[in-house]
Amino acid sequence: MKKNIRFFIVGSLFGIVFLKAQIISWFRIQEMFRFQSFHMYGVIGSAVITGLLSVLLIRKFNIKTMAGEEVVIPRKPFNKGTVIGGLLFGLGWGLTGSCPGPIFAQLGMGVPVAIVVLLSAMTGTWVYGLLRDRLPH
Repeated sequence: MKKNIRFFIVGSLFGIVFLKAQIISWFRIQEMFRFQSFHMYGVIGSAVITGLLSVLLIRKFNIKTMAGEEVVIPRKPFNKGTVIGGLLFGLGWGLTGSCPGPIFAQLGMGVPVAIVVLLSAMTGTWVYGLLRDRLPH
């Protein structure tokens, strides 16, 4: 239990950052999909750049995990399933005003409709698991 408390603390801080940055706001997400504000594009763009730089640094300097293990980041081939999945994800994101990360922050904020979004995300994951072998990968 003591070992996992750090994950609880980091997750809580991450939720606070989401809240203060307004990236869990349904209104901010709707502004993004209506092209009315740059706010969310700036947040997502900075996250993409941070992730890109992090991966480049991990590969260049052969950075290890805290346990001393090598970090393996496999290359993923592009296929039509990625496009279909991205479209479905974006549709769900636009309809609900939430993606997987903010669902939990919204629940922590006391947004009751986030329970419906969480259950829908879990159902979608379960359906994907059932149909995975028949879907394009």
